[in-house]
Amino acid sequence: MPSMAPLSSGNKNGDGNGNVPGRGNGVPFGGHWGPPESTSATPSAANEAVGKRKATTLLPQTRVTKRQALLNQRRALPIASVESELVNHVKKNETLVVIGETGSGKTTQLPQFLHSAGFCKGGMMVAITQPRRVAAITVATRVAEEMGVEVGQEVGYSIRFEDCTSPSTQLKYMTDGMLLREALLDPLLSRYSLVVIDEAHERTIHTDVLFGLLKGVQKRRQAASTATKSSKKKAATTGVALKDLQNLLTTSKTPLEKKNSALKLVVMSATLDTKGFCEYFNGAEAVYVQGRQFPVEIFYTFTPEADYLDAALLTTFQIHLEEIPGDILLFLTGQEEIESMERLLKERASHLSPKVPKLLVVPIYAALPSEQQMRVFQPAPDGTRKVILATNIAETSLTIPGIRYVIDPGLVKARAYNPRTGVESLEVVPVSKAQARQRSGRAGRERPGKCFRLYTEDLYRKLEDSTVPEIKRCNLANVVLQLKAFGIDDVLGFDFMDKPSRIAIVKSLEHLYSLGALTDEGKLSDPIGTRMARFPLEPMYAKAMLISCEMGCSEEMLATVSMMSVDSVFYAPRDKLQEANNARNRFISADGDHITLINVLRHYIQEAEEAGAGAGAGEAEDTSSNSNSNENKKANTRLCGRHGLDNHILWR
Repeated sequence: MPSMAPLSSGNKNGDGNGNVPGRGNGVPFGGHWGPPESTSATPSAANEAVGKRKATTLLPQTRVTKRQALLNQRRALPIASVESELVNHVKKNETLVVIGETGSGKTTQLPQFLHSAGFCKGGMMVAITQPRRVAAITVATRVAEEMGVEVGQEVGYSIRFEDCTSPSTQLKYMTDGMLLREALLDPLLSRYSLVVIDEAHERTIHTDVLFGLLKGVQKRRQAASTATKSSKKKAATTGVALKDLQNLLTTSKTPLEKKNSALKLVVMSATLDTKGFCEYFNGAEAVYVQGRQFPVEIFYTFTPEADYLDAALLTTFQIHLEEIPGDILLFLTGQEEIESMERLLKERASHLSPKVPKLLVVPIYAALPSEQQMRVFQPAPDGTRKVILATNIAETSLTIPGIRYVIDPGLVKARAYNPRTGVESLEVVPVSKAQARQRSGRAGRERPGKCFRLYTEDLYRKLEDSTVPEIKRCNLANVVLQLKAFGIDDVLGFDFMDKPSRIAIVKSLEHLYSLGALTDEGKLSDPIGTRMARFPLEPMYAKAMLISCEMGCSEEMLATVSMMSVDSVFYAPRDKLQEANNARNRFISADGDHITLINVLRHYIQEAEEAGAGAGAGEAEDTSSNSNSNENKKANTRLCGRHGLDNHILWR
């Protein structure tokens, strides 16, 4: 097995009863929980992303002062002491697997090490992929602040529908899906000298496809590099000028030596399961960077919980009333649960005694606008305890400062797919042991903490060791279409790290053929298949968009596809189901759900336009767009409140 070299030593430091509003007598910890299991939580990825997004407004002197403060923080990170050693490992290996503990600094610091080491010279770039857009934004913002530059200049990010980069960008954070889109236009990824795949342990479908593509790119770039060296040698012996040779071989502005240089790959993971990564990447070396992980006490319930949301509510107030200061991180399965819990916490906290510290509830989930997601990084006011309600986005992608307590119901919403029926769905399923350890690790980031698992210890022992890769439990039609667009016709033989079932791939091929995206020979059809691959949509939606142009209904189809490409816009809190159903009735069409969605979007846009016109007429002195934008948002919020719609999703 490939070696795993430790690069640094860790920094580990050791270290009732209450009534819950609206619940009568609270259950004491002693009766609700089993004895604690003292542990140092398993290492987890940390992006140290605590900066604010608006870094571009800093004055030069302010930026310098802040950079010095950030420099002191950087020097204190465990990874700082092994910078030269880590860079040497990258230089001598084509592919390197880096295992980084919580707080090690790998996500923010390693790209800066590579930048200083010259990997961005000659117009080349370093790409760093993240599985989630909020992570790409926050990490890029933090790194830009540490380097004393504006976001979008030397350090930028690229996510769906938002490109914050420039010709001067050298470190580019992006979602894994965006790098796949770039590979369609530039199959050799010739602008990049090195690609960092962060949070590789999450094994998203885009990450797994990237693994196979990058292995192929490495082979082709290595072959091109060898050919270039051979040509240079031949040119020297025949008297052909290198400049003339370069003009003959390439029209790119990228220097020949850089364009055809080998591509290096760094795979970063938060779990210790390196065997699969190392074997897949041809015996790649693995190095281990320890972080700062403090002891975490693990509590289990004595008996299974009948209602985990009720148990989570109870536990939150028990911690708030009985435990010492420190923020709480509560994991929930999705937006609906988070918003329901947010209302309950705020309502019941309002009945607490004035002597009890205030409770600040802050949600974070994928559909939440980026500006609101940034609130989780802001410290709570004095005399206030912050409660973060999060999906699994907070397991590893984000490191939120101030967390001392974690509440883990042990559930997660995951994609599931039945290739025989073609039905794909989101299901609430138990977490894996690896996920549970990642969650508990959030409590030990800055100080000793506690994790309250809302399930029994026996149930924990029965959990799967790790999460099943997404590529083995989702519809592969879009993956197959993209692979065909990359020129990979033998999809069944593609080098997946974990190969999907044969029936899943065959069903996807049949589906694409029925849409006209593939020829009888199984190749990408032109123009239909080629055009479909350019859309960042599911194949069925892409085909619908193309056909709508011929049918003269592009506007309506665009509205339908947009609404179907996001979570449900209808909001139905558990305690107000009837009110929500009554509110949405005005949009329902007898012609079907698709027309209903069009009605919703049209009402939303109409209300925004009317609010904008009203603001413009009533505020002649204010010619800026900010006023109209704010009025639009207020009007849309009112519309959504009246009709049971989700404003966050519609605004996206």
